[in-house]
Amino acid sequence: MSVTVLTLIILVGSYLAGLLGSLTGLGGGVVIIPLLTILLGVNIQYAIGASLISVIATSSGSAAAYVKEGITNIRLGMFLEIATTAGAMVGALIAVYIPTNFIAVLFGVILILSAVMSLKKKAEHIHQQKSILAEKLKLNGSFPTPAGEVAYSVRNVGGGFFMMLFAGVISGLLGIGSGALKVLAMDGIMRIPFKVSTTTSNFMIGVTAAASAVVYLQRGYIDPGLSMPVAIGVLLGALSGSKILVHTSSSGWLRVVFAVVVTFLASQMIYKGITGTI
Repeated sequence: MSVTVLTLIILVGSYLAGLLGSLTGLGGGVVIIPLLTILLGVNIQYAIGASLISVIATSSGSAAAYVKEGITNIRLGMFLEIATTAGAMVGALIAVYIPTNFIAVLFGVILILSAVMSLKKKAEHIHQQKSILAEKLKLNGSFPTPAGEVAYSVRNVGGGFFMMLFAGVISGLLGIGSGALKVLAMDGIMRIPFKVSTTTSNFMIGVTAAASAVVYLQRGYIDPGLSMPVAIGVLLGALSGSKILVHTSSSGWLRVVFAVVVTFLASQMIYKGITGTI
């Protein structure tokens, strides 16, 4: 296979990964790494490095729109980034010392969690119960709705911060934004509205990935020839997905497709990790 053909295959595959990830809200990284490792035989460390670059690109592009709309809680995101960035640095540092088959199995488990999260029915949590720590840190906020601004309060700040630390470690280890874990922390533990948790997570994942990418770059695991088509493809796919989503009345079927694809990829990653063929 020539370099040109391989680059085109990666570009098209990355576009589809970005499209699917954008339509389901969990990003293209969870698809691009299995695509590179299982179908194209790329070393998982290099696949993770390329995925981190694509996460930075897509997060930077889409986060700006949500910030402009006033949905993202920037102060909360910056506070939680302390935990995710620290965790990402730790994860990236220890990733090079962990066997690739263990990383593959762990990645498969996280993929299954992402699939379950994508199918879970989302409910808006509008809590007004005040948290002393949240008030001191000024983390409470509001977001716009057709009926006007809706205020909400942030709860369990300590629990959410600890979960973000874990999400950062997973992000550094696996080269994904860990969006599922971040949303789980903000929506399930801190009890903020789902719309705010998803947009704030999108705002955060680029910074988390950048922290991990520095370590992978120093270790020589970011190949420009691989990262360039991955980043371009995922970014174009994410932009296309955002335009399609605006005109889609229901994304339920998209989430089912995403869950099926991800579960299949997860099973392959776990199998190859256990058998040591990755």
